[in-house]
Amino acid sequence: MIDTIIFDFGDVFINLDYGATERALEQLGVKEWNSDLDILNKKYEVGKIDELAFIEGIQKHTHNADLVTIREAWNALLLDFPLYRLEFLQMISSKYRLFLLSNTDSTHIDKFEHKVGQSFARDFYGCFEKVYFSFEIGKRKPDENTYKYIIGNHNLVPKKTLFVDDKLENIEGAKKAGLQTWHLNPKTEDVTSLLEFIKTI
Repeated sequence: MIDTIIFDFGDVFINLDYGATERALEQLGVKEWNSDLDILNKKYEVGKIDELAFIEGIQKHTHNADLVTIREAWNALLLDFPLYRLEFLQMISSKYRLFLLSNTDSTHIDKFEHKVGQSFARDFYGCFEKVYFSFEIGKRKPDENTYKYIIGNHNLVPKKTLFVDDKLENIEGAKKAGLQTWHLNPKTEDVTSLLEFIKTI
């Protein structure tokens, strides 16, 4: 019997277009997303570097683009957050213990909050017992210890806890921690089908 749900954020609640950021960076001179940029991104996602260091790190791979333009390009992937998903979340928040666990950075979260407005963001965050962003906790999925950190903090029972994510590697990490999982395909499924999925567990 599921009593707790841990949700991913991107492509579960807010729609994303990774290609938009890739295209925007390409226009600034970034030829490819190489290993240096990947390492830089992961450092930023766990709070080891600040926004300025991250943006300046990307700048070295551009045709000397300005920092504001790079920041806008980085945020290009953030699309809409349909209201019906928030309403669904509010509806189930009285039935389950809910948590948010996202690999993200302060740049994306700042943009999200400005994009949807403070009231919407507050209503969204208010649905969760606790919100966990990787840049704040210094841990990221799919590291098994990231899930165990939340399990331990809230005395969760893994077999009664469902983890929802669109990325297979994060699902595999959650399974190692003993969690029930739903690998959501954002192209064909919507988080509002959650209750139907739970019936199949």
